[in-house]
Amino acid sequence: MFNEPFKFIVLIAVVAVALILMWGLGTFGVGKADSGKQSNKIMRYRIYAQAVAVALIAAIFYLRK
Repeated sequence: MFNEPFKFIVLIAVVAVALILMWGLGTFGVGKADSGKQSNKIMRYRIYAQAVAVALIAAIFYLRK
């Protein structure tokens, strides 16, 4: 797997999305007064990271044709 850098980059992107998701859910579960706003902001970061991951996966499929 490490001999194909695109797969490694996609793996890093997917792990980043998962970590951001867990971070956002953990923030939401704290239950503080402002945790909803902070969790919403973190989930926006997840959406951006997820878009990058999907774009990388699409680029790999496109380049492999």
